Amino acid sequence: MKKLGLDIGTARIGIATSDSLGIIASPHSVYKRKFLKADVGYIADLAKSLECDAIIVGKPLKLNGTSGQSVEFVEEFVNALKQLTQVPIEFQDERLSTVSAERVLIEGNVRREKRKDLIDSVAATIILQNYLDKPKK
Repeated sequence: MKKLGLDIGTARIGIATSDSLGIIASPHSVYKRKFLKADVGYIADLAKSLECDAIIVGKPLKLNGTSGQSVEFVEEFVNALKQLTQVPIEFQDERLSTVSAERVLIEGNVRREKRKDLIDSVAATIILQNYLDKPKK
């Protein structure tokens, strides 16, 4: 089954999906945030329509591995999402995913204006691919 990957920010949510075998992650879209209830409703509906069996959310830990305000913000979103969906939600360390996404887009000769529109979905793809590449227990 497909997995849904999320890079949750204050203004946008980067979205990625996996193939049905759970091997390869691909960018899906960027959702411009409105307010929490609408945002979690959109993600819950998307996970259902794509028939996802898991939602993988980037956990924005600090470089030293500790939690901060960003982690609390993402956990609040996840707690609200859990009220609307039965799809299991897992966290994936997202440290440096946005930096990696920026590098990928620059190396791909994507213009600066276009990078802004793509970076969140590419970061979500990196988060999801890192999750898919982890050895399963």
